[in-house]
Amino acid sequence: MFTKYKAPDTVNVIKIRRLEWLGHVVRMNETRSVKKIFEGKLDRRRSRRNDVEDDLRKLGVKRCRKKALEREEWASIIREAKAKLKGP
Repeated sequence: MFTKYKAPDTVNVIKIRRLEWLGHVVRMNETRSVKKIFEGKLDRRRSRRNDVEDDLRKLGVKRCRKKALEREEWASIIREAKAKLKGP
């Protein structure tokens, strides 16, 4: 008997990865190039940070930068996001 394999929704996987990445970048040293690029806006375009912040707002997460500084608290947020994005 074969079992059906349900592949994860690609969009949700990307959202989770962005949240994980955000926590990593927020905790980086201020002198790192990646952090400088993330904090600034390039060519006056909408920053990638806005996309991640939109995802967090939809998940009900406030004060994300402060929470991302605490690795364990951020890990908890990531677990909750995975559960919410997984769907029924």
